[in-house]
Amino acid sequence: MTDSLDRRALLVGGLAASAASAVPLNEAFAQTRRHGSANDKIQVGLIGCKGMGWADLTAMCKGADVTPVALCDVDAKVLAERGAELKKSSGRAPRLYGDYRRMLDDKSVDAVIIATPDHWHALQLADAMSAGKDVYCEKPLGNSIAECRAMVAAKQRYNRVVQVGQWQRSNQHWADAIAHVHSGGIGRVRKVKAWAYMGWMTRVAPKPDQAPPPGVDYDRWLGPAQQRAFNPNRFHFSWRWYWDYAGGLMTDWGVHLMDIALLGMKAQVPNSVSSLGGAYGYPDSAMETPTPRPPFSTLATIRWNGSMRSASAGVPSAATIMAWPSWASWAPWL
Repeated sequence: MTDSLDRRALLVGGLAASAASAVPLNEAFAQTRRHGSANDKIQVGLIGCKGMGWADLTAMCKGADVTPVALCDVDAKVLAERGAELKKSSGRAPRLYGDYRRMLDDKSVDAVIIATPDHWHALQLADAMSAGKDVYCEKPLGNSIAECRAMVAAKQRYNRVVQVGQWQRSNQHWADAIAHVHSGGIGRVRKVKAWAYMGWMTRVAPKPDQAPPPGVDYDRWLGPAQQRAFNPNRFHFSWRWYWDYAGGLMTDWGVHLMDIALLGMKAQVPNSVSSLGGAYGYPDSAMETPTPRPPFSTLATIRWNGSMRSASAGVPSAATIMAWPSWASWAPWL
């Protein structure tokens, strides 16, 4: 494996593909297990242990065929705390890494969960597959179309099992509802709306730059992102409100809402995408991404013309999706 942290080097090789594959990791991996024994355990490593990563690992370990064996985080305090928790719950101490590449060098790790900030997904996913690991990667898959195409190309090259954290697709009630729509059970669909009220969102108060907390490898946290001084607003959790690392609430939750609308309407690649927005809800907030404040602060419009039709549900051939961070609407205009 290369020691380079340069994401751009990953993206300039002419990598291209159309869409990412998403399959249930445990089921798919069971079919391609290295040793072939029904008694084999899938040995899982976690990259990014603080929030969703820990939730993902906890959920995955409910499967009888999964064993957590390694943790990786650039925050030594978080890593030590999660290591102790895992030892207490599983009865065995996991191997701890501050550099995800050293975890990928560990031949005993079969699959990894990637739950780092979004700007790391492309490089870590490609590195994991090149190391022979299967992957569960948190959503959103990437921060750009180029990143996503690079990841799909790596999936095709290394032929690993990959699942992206669009977890609604794994819930039976969503699958049943979408199957009902596809069967024509509700007739012709004229308009679809979905929304999520984020009552926990508040203004992010500006804070001065400062030294990274003890035990934090900040250079490794930045990785392929722009070099800048440490600021607590751009670190744990709230990094998602800054363009260097993520896309705000639209990519944090909008990705879930729009995915279900697109899946339900059997939508393919659109003809055009446009958006507008601004920091209208909290104009003096330290957030860079648009703030989720009624009536709306971001409007994204995605259009199809003549390329989308569901014979069973009678979906029109021209359509538009309009989405807000706390409100998403799918409307086939007639």
